[in-house]
Amino acid sequence: MQLKPFVWACWGLLLLAARPTSAQAPAPAAGGPVRPAAEPGPLDGFWKGPLKVPGGSLEVIFRFLKLTSGDYFGTLDVPLQKVSHLEVQVTQRNDTVQLYAPAAGSRFVGVLAAGGQQLVGTWQQPGYKVAMALAHSAVPVAAAASTRLTPPYREENVTFGGGAASARLAGTFTVPAGPGPFPAVVLVSDAGVQDRNGAVDGYAPLGQLADYLTRRGIAVLRFDDRGIGQGGAPGPEPTAAELVSDAQAGLSFLRNRPEADSARLGLIGHGEGGNVALLAAAQPLPPAFVVALAAAGLPGRELVLQQQSTTLRQLGTDNAQVAAIAKRQQAVFDIIGRTPDNALARVMVTNLLRQSNSPTDAATAQRRAAEMTTPRYRYFLEFDPAANLKFVACPVLLLNGTADGFVSADANLAALEKGLKANKGVTVKKLPGVNHLFQPEPGQWPVVAGQPKATFSPLAEETIRAWITERGPAKK
Repeated sequence: MQLKPFVWACWGLLLLAARPTSAQAPAPAAGGPVRPAAEPGPLDGFWKGPLKVPGGSLEVIFRFLKLTSGDYFGTLDVPLQKVSHLEVQVTQRNDTVQLYAPAAGSRFVGVLAAGGQQLVGTWQQPGYKVAMALAHSAVPVAAAASTRLTPPYREENVTFGGGAASARLAGTFTVPAGPGPFPAVVLVSDAGVQDRNGAVDGYAPLGQLADYLTRRGIAVLRFDDRGIGQGGAPGPEPTAAELVSDAQAGLSFLRNRPEADSARLGLIGHGEGGNVALLAAAQPLPPAFVVALAAAGLPGRELVLQQQSTTLRQLGTDNAQVAAIAKRQQAVFDIIGRTPDNALARVMVTNLLRQSNSPTDAATAQRRAAEMTTPRYRYFLEFDPAANLKFVACPVLLLNGTADGFVSADANLAALEKGLKANKGVTVKKLPGVNHLFQPEPGQWPVVAGQPKATFSPLAEETIRAWITERGPAKK
């Protein structure tokens, strides 16, 4: 799952400094391509621990693999921030281990303890320093493939779309047991390139939601995004507006299926997918309803600045520093906005990034500048999610979690609700303790094989199901 979090680059920040992806191939270690693994070294495996921030903590997960050169290849995951496979430079001298994530501007220096099963040290980044301990666990041995239990509903691998605007897409259509027809939905994923299950680190939110709804009488179509799985060859990442055609193609597929009730066809979108669903609802042949999960309500520029400000304040940054960083970020946006020539904009943004209080090396600054001047990112900065909501006439359920650190519930729900004020069929709910990935608090996760397993919030699942069921057949 490539993240995907409607999380956009908050350059110069903690782990938001890079635009994270969750299913991209690991980047080569600094200095050359990844070579075959050698015999396991003392750091091989996973190292996990909590990074304390005011008001809570973030689980960080490092993975190290010893190469034939004797060096280590390292990556960093932060599941709650949807950071995955971020490159880490690893240096070991005796019992001291230094880890540096250039894209995040973050460093950890620790000492092996507890017989080599712990790394105890300090996490440091611009303006923040905190003690942190990591515990070691071996890379799990892949178990033999087990037989998958047949679900109590029908599954069908399908293809659809491929018209003038939509790509040819592939997905899974699940149909409840019984004669039907059933209310039916298309699932639309968050930002980035994701498979049909939205899979990230063993957590498959779209797959889990599809299973829950299908078992309870709602047919579901979920599909691979363009450029992953059976979604065709990778290409330039499309904008939210361009993805509307894919959602519409999914609805068209459902309209031609006898198992789906043509009067009760809806879109369920997560993150950016929620905005795609709302855009589709403002077009001809709209869905009968929309469920928007953690959709953005603020314009792109404001969303990035809010994410940045929230994260900095959680890290204890004083107001003056927050204001200064926001001013520099706004200066980058202004350059991009007033400089349509990409080559010139990249040079100007690169120079500004290198002149900041936390200077960036030339290669990193150039890469960031290139990413920030893509058509997709330019579109995002100017995108106002509320602009066309006055044209949305179908019922809408807006859901967000109070623990969402990327699309804050209060500000974004308020903006969407305001844009939909003429629509009398809007329901707005905030779910306590639910994060951007729609996971509940870790204490509510099921324990599988002795380990907590991330799961889609049961409260969110049932809220979605009940609301869709309440729509009932369309009135004649």
